[in-house]
Amino acid sequence: MSRTPSSAAPGNLSARWQALAPREQHLLRAGALLVALALLWWLALAPALQTLRSAPARHAALDAQLQHMQALQSEAQALKNAPRADPDNALRALQTSVTERLGPSARLALSGDRATLTLQNTPADTLALWLVQARSNAKAVPQEAHWVRSKNAAANPPNTAHPSAHWDGTLVLALPAR
Repeated sequence: MSRTPSSAAPGNLSARWQALAPREQHLLRAGALLVALALLWWLALAPALQTLRSAPARHAALDAQLQHMQALQSEAQALKNAPRADPDNALRALQTSVTERLGPSARLALSGDRATLTLQNTPADTLALWLVQARSNAKAVPQEAHWVRSKNAAANPPNTAHPSAHWDGTLVLALPAR
C-alpha cells in the first residue's frame, strides 16, 4: 500500500524542517513572521488607519449635508405653514403682472386651474423677473414650457451693449386650487 501525497506531506515537511540548520530555521521563522505582519498590515491595520484619516473630512461633509437638509426642511415647513393663496387674488395678481411686466409681448389664457402664457419676442431678462413675481405673488407654478429663441431681428438690434435673448412660445402654469 502506497502513501498518498497528502498523507505524506506532513511527515515529509517535518523531516525537511528537522534537516534544516538552526540558522535556516530561524530565517524561515523570521520570513514567515514578516509575511504574517505584512498581511496583518494590509488586511487589518491599513484600512482602519485610512478610515481614521478620512473621518474628519467625511464628518465635515456629512455635517454640511445635514445643515443643507435641515435648511430645506425648515423651508418646506415654512411653505407648508404659509397661508393658502386666495385663487381669485392670485389670478388677478397674475393678470396684472402679465400686463405690467410683459406688456404686449405676452397673452394670458385661462382654463380651469391652468393658465397658458403665449410669448412673442419677449426679452429673457423681463421673462425671468416675471416668473419670480408670478411664483411669489400669484403662487403660479410652471408646469410646461415650449420656447424658442425669437428670430425677430428688428427687436434684437445687434449694436446694443448687452444684447438679450428674446423668446417665442408658450408657458403653462398651474394656479392655486380653488
